[in-house]
Amino acid sequence: MSNTDLIIEERSRDIGDFLVGRILPFRKKRMVGPFIYFDHMGPKEFGSNERMDIGPHPHIGLSTLTYLLEGKIVHRDSLGTEQTIKPGAVNWMTAGSGIVHSERSPKDPVEKINRMHGLQIWVALPLEHEEIEPSFHHIEANQLPTWKGKNLDFKLIAGKAFGKESPVPVYSDLFLMEVHTNEESEINLVDKVRGEVAIYVLEGGVKACDQIIPKGNVLVSKKPNECGFIVEKGSHILIFGGEPFEEERHIYWNFVASSKDKIEAAKERWKNHKFSKISGDDGYVPLPEDR
Repeated sequence: MSNTDLIIEERSRDIGDFLVGRILPFRKKRMVGPFIYFDHMGPKEFGSNERMDIGPHPHIGLSTLTYLLEGKIVHRDSLGTEQTIKPGAVNWMTAGSGIVHSERSPKDPVEKINRMHGLQIWVALPLEHEEIEPSFHHIEANQLPTWKGKNLDFKLIAGKAFGKESPVPVYSDLFLMEVHTNEESEINLVDKVRGEVAIYVLEGGVKACDQIIPKGNVLVSKKPNECGFIVEKGSHILIFGGEPFEEERHIYWNFVASSKDKIEAAKERWKNHKFSKISGDDGYVPLPEDR
């Protein structure tokens, strides 16, 4: 579940080899590979009495990936996990058959966070793993592969790309990379990744099909694994995607599933308080229809 003050939304439009649009999901492209939700949090400035406070809420049928650029979040879940995530690290929570978690600012006044900025990403699980037992993994920033290209700095957050593999335990063929540029540079992904490709511009701009795509837009390549583009000087981008699923995925609130029946069952479980609870936290975020 997100706590976002800014999601930059652009109407999906055709510019040749690319579709340009908002962060996932957007109308003309609901998923890119297994990525079904891509939420840009902030940047958010917290006042003296403000803090991030997302109470216990459920998920099924997906893995969540939290990646911070600034700030700290304390994750707690129904497995008994309590983990503080810091910039550059990855929290990877697999909901499978069902999990409950909360996301809050640190309680210690010394840990007062004045600014929050990051990404909340949902990756749908493949059919054979859709109802696996839930799990949680935390990967420190120094465990993620990094490398340099000409005027480019790469970090592989999850999946496989450029012959490298992230330690994040994913369940499908995907990739998520962070790239910084100090000079205008070309990036060619041919034979470097597999499946569908999307580029999200966090800062700066990307040149594709004779157009400049500015900050806050996502580009989705029409030709899987045949993508080349130019990144402007001083840009910060994320490249993500992978092999798409054969089956459709449905999404309702925090639930993702290959069938609407599974989502309806999860809604009833949550309304009837049948999900596992977070020890010591009696909070409850109701279904949207119950608000």
